[in-house]
Parts: sequence; C-alpha cells; structure tokens
Amino acid sequence: MDVPFVKMQGIGNDFIVVDARERQACDWPVVAERMCRRHFGIGADGLLVIGADPDADARMDMYNPDGTPDFCGNGLRCVARYVADRQAPSGPSALRIATMAGTRSCRVDRGPSSVAVTVDMGQPSFDPRSIPMAVDLPEVIDYPLALSRGSLVISALSTGTAHAVAFVEALPDDAAFRTVSEEVETHPLFPERTSLMWVRRDAPDRLTLRIWERGAGETLACGTGACAAAAAARRKGLAEGSVVVASAGGELIIGWEPDGRLRMTGPAEYVFEGSFPW
Repeated sequence: MDVPFVKMQGIGNDFIVVDARERQACDWPVVAERMCRRHFGIGADGLLVIGADPDADARMDMYNPDGTPDFCGNGLRCVARYVADRQAPSGPSALRIATMAGTRSCRVDRGPSSVAVTVDMGQPSFDPRSIPMAVDLPEVIDYPLALSRGSLVISALSTGTAHAVAFVEALPDDAAFRTVSEEVETHPLFPERTSLMWVRRDAPDRLTLRIWERGAGETLACGTGACAAAAAARRKGLAEGSVVVASAGGELIIGWEPDGRLRMTGPAEYVFEGSFPW
C-alpha cells in the first residue's frame, strides 16, 4: 500500500501533508517517524494528516518527527492552503480548520505571484497549568530556569503548544544553542517537554529567532513559536502593535485582535508530491 502525499513548506518549516479524508486509518505516529526521517525517508519537520470534521472544512492532526502529536501554526497555514485550493482554487478563501488546540479560522489570499495565509492562533496563555510547567506561579515571566551549568531566564507560555522564550542580546552559537536547547526541552519542570525560542529584539516591531522545537530539534521556522515570541515581547513591554518575526526561513507577521487573539500571516508553498510505500 502506498501513502500519497504532498510536500509543503511555510518559510522553511516543511511538512508532509496526507489527505486522509477518503482513505483507511493508519498508525500515524509510526508513519510520521518513518516519513519524516531526512536521510532514510522523505524528510520533514512534521506530518500533517487532513481528516473530515462535521463542524469545520477539515481537521488537521500534526505529528512531530518522533511521532508525538502537536499543534503547528505553519502547518495550519499549509493545510489551509491545501484545502482552499481544492474547494475554490481562485480568489480569496475563508475556511475553518479543526485542530487539537481548537477550531481555527483561516483566510487564503492569492496574489499574482504569491499566496498569503492568515490564521487565527488563539489567545496565548502564561498560566503554568496550560503550558504545562510545574511551578507554583500565576504566570511565567522572566523565570530563572536552573540548568546543569548556570541558568537561563525564560518566559513560558502556550500558543496551542508549549514554548519557553529567552530574550538575548545575541543569538547563541551552535554549541551553546544545541546544548542548552536540548536541556530546556527535557527539563523536569516541563512534563510534556517544551520548544525553546531564542529571541533577539531588533526594534519594537521586529524580532529575530533561533528555533528549537520539541520532537524536531532546530528548524528554520515555527509559527506557534513566532506567536509565543511576539506575545512574550508584548507582555514584557518590548513590542507594540503588529510584529515582524524573522527566522532562518523567512518572516511572519504577528498581529492581535481586539479580544487578544493572535493572528499570523505568512506564505504556504507546495514543494512536490508523490507516494510513500507502506
């Protein structure tokens, strides 16, 4: 049996997209582990499985390369474009995608040479219970996280998935980035692990990231992480209004609705399609 797929990317965050609305169920965590391996499979930052949902245009289930389920903002943009292109391939499209973090509204705007996808990312939460993070605090802002060598000051929050955010004067070199990021991801205070966003503030409306995603390692981009960085910067008084968040793969625009919900805009592109033997 072959598994048909489409490879997509959003500012370098790459995904294998499987439309499972008309196919038999699979053990998707195992499929994700095999398909996402970069040297022995197709290679991707995650597997996105599109399913049917009675109250939305489609459902997105996301799996990290290690098979763990998660929520992904860049993945949501890719799925939104995939579904919209098959429903109404010309002109703007508005649709709703169900996810493990709730049903999210999406808009696909097609220009002469590019496609921009805007997605509702929900309200960020600094409540340790929602992250989750095992600390007895009302919120996690500028928390000195004890490490094997020294500590790292972080702000932690959930933007549909767990993030620790560290504001630094300069982004870390490769050795420090990997060593510290791995330790933070698996820190005992994060029972479900966490991603770590290293953030350099360039201006009140611009941030630059180096990204470590739980279950994936270093990635070129992270939509939920960009939202977490922007939300933490705003909470700390370091950002105003909409924020451009840059990473190695490109830029996202993070804005806020009047009710405090985050709004993320960026590209979603096709790379190739094929089938994977299973």
